[in-house]
Amino acid sequence: MSKILDQNGQPLIVEKNVLSEHVSQAYTTGVRNPRPASVASTLTPSRLAGLLRSVIDGNDPEQYMTLAEEMEERDLHYAAQLRTRKLVVAAIQPTVEAASEEETDTLMADRVREILHQDAMPELFFDLLDGLGKGISVTEILWNTHQTPWTPQAYKWVDPRYLRPDQETLQRILLISDDAPMGKPLEPYKFIVHTPRSKSGSVWRNGLARLVAVMYMLKSYTLRDWWSFAEVFGIPIRVGKYGPNATKDDIATLVNAIGKIASDAGAAIPDSMKLELIESGASKGGDTLFENMARWCDEQISKAVLGQTMTSDNGSSRSQAEVHDGVRTDIAKWDARQLEATINDQLIKPYIILNWGEQASYPRVRIKIDEPEDLKMLVESITPLIDRGMKVSAQQMLEKFGLKAPDEDDELLSPEGSLTPVYPNSDTSVAMNRLAMNRTQPQLDADIDVMLDDTLNEWEEVGGHDFMEPILSLAQSVNSFEDFQKQLPALQAHLGSDVFVEQLAKLTFAARSLGDAYDA
Repeated sequence: MSKILDQNGQPLIVEKNVLSEHVSQAYTTGVRNPRPASVASTLTPSRLAGLLRSVIDGNDPEQYMTLAEEMEERDLHYAAQLRTRKLVVAAIQPTVEAASEEETDTLMADRVREILHQDAMPELFFDLLDGLGKGISVTEILWNTHQTPWTPQAYKWVDPRYLRPDQETLQRILLISDDAPMGKPLEPYKFIVHTPRSKSGSVWRNGLARLVAVMYMLKSYTLRDWWSFAEVFGIPIRVGKYGPNATKDDIATLVNAIGKIASDAGAAIPDSMKLELIESGASKGGDTLFENMARWCDEQISKAVLGQTMTSDNGSSRSQAEVHDGVRTDIAKWDARQLEATINDQLIKPYIILNWGEQASYPRVRIKIDEPEDLKMLVESITPLIDRGMKVSAQQMLEKFGLKAPDEDDELLSPEGSLTPVYPNSDTSVAMNRLAMNRTQPQLDADIDVMLDDTLNEWEEVGGHDFMEPILSLAQSVNSFEDFQKQLPALQAHLGSDVFVEQLAKLTFAARSLGDAYDA
């Protein structure tokens, strides 16, 4: 027996043999019967009201928990929506953060990582998130106490039908057993109790099943009436006619033919008889009515579970779905934060306390919900900023796209139109690749504009006296463009174009260099 202090500073006795036993095991011969009687099959408005009220009054919540379980088994839409919300969090690989960079804290974090990477951890998260539907979820820890350190070797989901609120405060959680039919408190460090909050108030009134129960009942009535409607109006009315001279055998033959048409879609009757199929006119809009009622119930269930309907039901546009995806992310983050708190308080701390005693600080498990990000928009937004000199970490960009840094011997991709293959061991190729990676079309256009402005500013200085002035003088001395064209060839021999040609060659070389760097 190990003495540990509880949250109030009082001595807390933990029995070693109890930690390793499966104390919540159900037996058909005990009060924890694993074969519950069905509730959903006989659900009525009055019975549903009684079930919901019994939980508030602190009475036996077994039937309510049974109904919550059956709703997940019978309603495909509710089951899919609730499972989606669970898996958003349960499928995430958790991480561990040390309390500080001190050697002791980092060591504790490493020890926690060892149990957090067990194969049973995803199932534990999923079972704890069962509390989303029922308001409470309890999982039993089976500790391996035969070696040190003591570690959780398995996690067993506890059927919430075996749980009871205490009769004084209706807040403490009790577990029924053959020795305590009314329930007894849970053993310390033996159970993980997750009570996710979808609203403030008692945990027994906090489950999604309580919100969805009325919609489930209405939908079940709607589907039942829909099928009855289909049986009556889904098949044309069959009318048989016989003449005044028909015998009893003739009438029996006609009745038998009508029955065969219903089952075999064919029958044989005498020529003297008639058989007509009449389309029902009473079915006007009936099929649409029941479908709309069932669909409306599904939409209300979607709102309760996911907080929206756009990404779960048909008839929504992509833009609407993207807007409502943000609501789902908020809900997922809230579920993850609550699950973090439960794991840190009821699994991580007991694991450390049972083995190494109380600590000043403890490692923390993190379940991070990543925000959906439009990577295409990110590239389009950040590229102009890089062109204007903003420094961006290449490692950060690789992480954004889920890529790893290339190894030394990896062949690297080069921009489209590259004339030189890029290999990491080629110094020239690396330099050209850097030029190409850092130069985009907007920057190239900007460089050309700067070069053009410089050229125009230097135009008079370069070719004003020896080249441009003779031409301008000739243009001013003639009376027509034809005379200018006739005298221009003779003037060409006297033009001083050496400086102009030299400058033009330099500009051509600069422009070609820009183009080569961009194409590379």
